[in-house]
Amino acid sequence: MLARIRRLIPTTIFQSLQPFYHFIMGYLAALYYRFPSQQMLIIGVTGTTGKTSSVYFLSRLLNANGYKAGYTSTAQFNDGEKEWLNDKKMTMPGRFFLQRTLRRMVNNGCQAAIIETTSQGIEQFRHRFINYDLLVFTNLYPEHIDAHGSFENYKRAKGKLFSHLCHCRSKYLDDNNQVVSHPSGLKQTELLKVKKTIIVNGDDDQASYFLSFPAERKCVYTLNPNLVATSLTDDSGQEIQPPPEIFLYEPLFATASGSDFQFNGQRCHLSILGSYHVFNAVAALTVASVLNIKTEQAAAALANIKSLAGKMEKIEAGQNFHVLIDYAFEPKALEALYQNLNFIHYRRLIHILGSAGGGRDQARRSILGKMAGEKADIVIVTNEDPYDDNPQDIINQVAAGAEKAGKILESNLYKILDRREAMRLAFRLASEGDLVLITGKGAEQYICGPRGSRIPWDDRVVAREELAYY
Repeated sequence: MLARIRRLIPTTIFQSLQPFYHFIMGYLAALYYRFPSQQMLIIGVTGTTGKTSSVYFLSRLLNANGYKAGYTSTAQFNDGEKEWLNDKKMTMPGRFFLQRTLRRMVNNGCQAAIIETTSQGIEQFRHRFINYDLLVFTNLYPEHIDAHGSFENYKRAKGKLFSHLCHCRSKYLDDNNQVVSHPSGLKQTELLKVKKTIIVNGDDDQASYFLSFPAERKCVYTLNPNLVATSLTDDSGQEIQPPPEIFLYEPLFATASGSDFQFNGQRCHLSILGSYHVFNAVAALTVASVLNIKTEQAAAALANIKSLAGKMEKIEAGQNFHVLIDYAFEPKALEALYQNLNFIHYRRLIHILGSAGGGRDQARRSILGKMAGEKADIVIVTNEDPYDDNPQDIINQVAAGAEKAGKILESNLYKILDRREAMRLAFRLASEGDLVLITGKGAEQYICGPRGSRIPWDDRVVAREELAYY
């Protein structure tokens, strides 16, 4: 109904009314579901990459250590009782869905909720009327520039979440980690006040910006043993207040069976392929420390995590070659993924990839193609999420990058519009010991086409269907 009403309003008028529209919709959603975020500990996770993994790690860690926690993320949702794949094709879902999910968490007895919070969601006031308690910043680099206009605008959009924190009402936890109101005669000192806390990746170039926002407590996780709180200043050169607590970590080694690292002197292990997951695990461990969970107990919970949906996910269907599916859709994530392929013993790399349409960072298309052309033995460019763009145009732009890297069309470079057909070709070309890498969608549940159309899709399901013939 709301969509029909929006179509009746002239575009220019609607654009001018958008901020008010987003604000009032956020308020109405929270009001309708009776402001559920007031009744739980709310943890927001934001950044360019690492958000989804950090959310998942943190949820598992909390659930193993005295908190019943739900979450919303790019890959999955969890309301405390049920976990399901994100079928909304958006990382931070609409206000009514988000508030309804938070209400379900409360009704299901959750003490905590973790919300993957995006810059575009923030611009649309989806974070408003959510009472955040802890905010985690993973990293920031140029991405979504077409949506925001510039990197500075992108950074400021993220900053709005942190400026929102100091306006959120204080909460108190009882001995069962449940948010409580103040019964008559009960002193606040008998309860645990949750300090509004900012947790930042201290090794990111934008760390000081996010630490500069007001908060009762500030924490930094870092690889740098020489980093001390007194050396941290904001963009104007003023010392960060209050002085941040420093949490040190150090990657030790990585293999095909996972990664080992140290966090505040505690040896930790991740049983997941991909050394970059260490950075996301450290973000989760820092939150655990803030919540007074012992690192030894938190590390034990992390070690029990065996896989992440759509994140370097292995597909085993009896074939004699490797198949790996990953969400990576932009250059930095793809670069990190390539580095971790070195832990897999394979003969040739066959890479299936595409790029998104809808005006989403068009410059990265040829870059992705060039990267694939340099790394893979065979490149297959296919449809991903064209939105209103011509999918063949997108494929041609990605393939042009691969050609610049020396790939030859119909020899070791193929352009296949149908994504299923692209998988069929890759599996047909694969020999024993080869690795077929399928990137761009991970565990997403739809291919997004023109005029808001969505075709049901799951790379993992389709891959298993096609592998049944091999």
